[in-house]
Amino acid sequence: MKKIVTVIGARPQFVKAAVLSRKIEENFSDKFSELIIHTGQHYDQNMSDVFFEEMNIPRPHMNLEVGSGSHGAMTGRMLEKIEDVLLSEKPDFLLTYGDTNSTIAGALAASKLHIPVVHVEAGLRSFNMKMPEEQNRILTDRISTLLFCPTDTAVENLKDEGLTEGVYRTGDIMLDASLYYRQDVTKPEFDIPADFILVTLHRAENTDDPQRLRNIVQALSESGRNVILPLHPRTVKMLNQFNLKFGDNVKIVKPVSFFEMLYLESNCRMVVTDSGGVQKEAYFFKKPCVTMRDQTEWVETVNAGWNTIVGADKDKILQAIDRAEVLKLYPDLYGNGNSAQEMLNILSTY
Repeated sequence: MKKIVTVIGARPQFVKAAVLSRKIEENFSDKFSELIIHTGQHYDQNMSDVFFEEMNIPRPHMNLEVGSGSHGAMTGRMLEKIEDVLLSEKPDFLLTYGDTNSTIAGALAASKLHIPVVHVEAGLRSFNMKMPEEQNRILTDRISTLLFCPTDTAVENLKDEGLTEGVYRTGDIMLDASLYYRQDVTKPEFDIPADFILVTLHRAENTDDPQRLRNIVQALSESGRNVILPLHPRTVKMLNQFNLKFGDNVKIVKPVSFFEMLYLESNCRMVVTDSGGVQKEAYFFKKPCVTMRDQTEWVETVNAGWNTIVGADKDKILQAIDRAEVLKLYPDLYGNGNSAQEMLNILSTY
C-alpha cells in the first residue's frame, strides 16, 4: 500500500482535498493510505466541527499551527515542520494543491528529500510575476514529479516552459466538488431580489487601491441592476477608510457559507468577481462572468465567450454587464467531474 501525505493550508484546499479523500475511501482503500497535514496557514473560525461535518470533509491528522506572518517567515516555518513529518512518515508521494505558501512549502520539503511531488491544479498562469501565487505555482510545477492539469491551456503552459514529462490533463477537481455538493445547496436567510447579479470583491489589488475601488463601487451602483455582494470585513474596512458607499441597488451581506454561495451562483443572472475560483464556478453553473482583474488564470472561459476581463475600469464593467448573456455553446473545458478518479488511476500505476 502506498502512503500519500497531503499538505493543505487554506479553506478551498480542504474542499478540493475532500474530493480525493472520499475517492480513496470509496475505490482505492486497498491501494492508498493518506495522512492529511494542515499547515495552519489560514485560521478560519468557520472551520469548526460543523464545517467538517456538513461538508463531509475528513479532519486533518495533524495541524502544524504555523499561523500568519510574512511570506518568508511563514513558508520557512512550514518547510521546517513539514520536513519533520516527512522524515518520520516516509511517504511514497506528497500531494499538494494550488498556489498558496503551503503548496510551495510542501513541495520544497518533499523534493529535497527525493519524495515525488504531485501538484493538483498544475500549469495555471496569470503571467503576473508580482503575484505571490504566480511565483508559488511556477516553482511548485518545476519541482513536481506528476503535474495534474485542470485544462488544455494548463498543459500548453507547461509545454511552453519545457515541462512535458509527468503532465496529465485530468480535469478540474473543483468541478467534482461542485457536482458533489450541488445537492446540498442552502438558500440564504436574507431576502433575495429577482434577476440579481452576484458580486464578490476581495483582492488587495482592488480593495487597497482607492481609485480602483472607487471605479468598482461607481460601476456597480450605476448598473441599474439588483446586486448581492457578500462582503468580507476587511473590504468593509477599506470602503470606510476611503469613504465609499454603494448605491441602494447593491445589497451588502455578510460572508456566506459554501452551500449558500452555491445557491447564489446557481440562481443569479450573472457573476461579477475578482476571485479565481468564482470565475470557474460561474462557468460550472452556466452563468456569464465579468472579471474585475487585469488578467485571469482561466483564459479558456474568456476564449469561450463566457468570461469578460475588465480590470477596474468603470466603463468596461458597465459595458460587460450590459452585454453579458448565456451562450448556446458550452464546451467541455474542465473535464467530466471525474478528475479525482483519473488522478488516483495514474498514481496507482506510477
